[in-house]
Amino acid sequence: MGKGTKKKEFEKHTIKTAILVDGGFYRKRAKSLWGSKSPFERANELNDYCYRHLKDNYENRYLYRVFYYDCPPIAKNIYNPVTQKTVSLEQTAEFSWMNEFLKELKHHRKFALRMGRISDTQVHYSLKHEPTKKLLRGDIDVKDITTDDLELNLEQKGVDMRIGVDISSLVFKHQVTQIILISGDSDFVPAAKQARREGIDFILDPMRSTIKDDLFEHIDGIRTPKMSFHKTEK
Repeated sequence: MGKGTKKKEFEKHTIKTAILVDGGFYRKRAKSLWGSKSPFERANELNDYCYRHLKDNYENRYLYRVFYYDCPPIAKNIYNPVTQKTVSLEQTAEFSWMNEFLKELKHHRKFALRMGRISDTQVHYSLKHEPTKKLLRGDIDVKDITTDDLELNLEQKGVDMRIGVDISSLVFKHQVTQIILISGDSDFVPAAKQARREGIDFILDPMRSTIKDDLFEHIDGIRTPKMSFHKTEK
């Protein structure tokens, strides 16, 4: 059998798969499922997780590319209402972790990073859900609130738009026959509907999170691969 024939047989029986990762969603779910990890470990974990999606009993999936969507950390000074001091985000451990994590992802084969940005006008600290409930019930007073009860609110700009643009490009350039989106966001629905109309197999991976019932009609399947990671805290 000649090389040309082998190539045709390969293309005939192989599903070209693009994996799109909503980075903010993945990082949050991965930490919840498998604990905190170093940038190196989290990047390797994501790589392994994506390749788990290629293992299928009924299809021979070939990875076209992994598209990772996120925002680089923002260097900004913000006010902490508990300490009543200004905090330089550039000096925080979270800032360093995120920079290193993005660098590690660039080292992985077939990973393409699509970067949005953090809105510099919407960065602020807010009270977490649990201490808010305790405060409203009267279980704690304002003086009992610590910095651990606060969370940093960051609003991403451009991420959803880049996901939609890439889905359209993959579809209309006929670069893939299957798209796997790792996300829990319903904003992908218009792009998913467009992809399905063009014959693309569209699979959603919400990483065990709950999705709305009406989203099922806009996708071709839902699948979260099994992982054996042990939850660790660092």
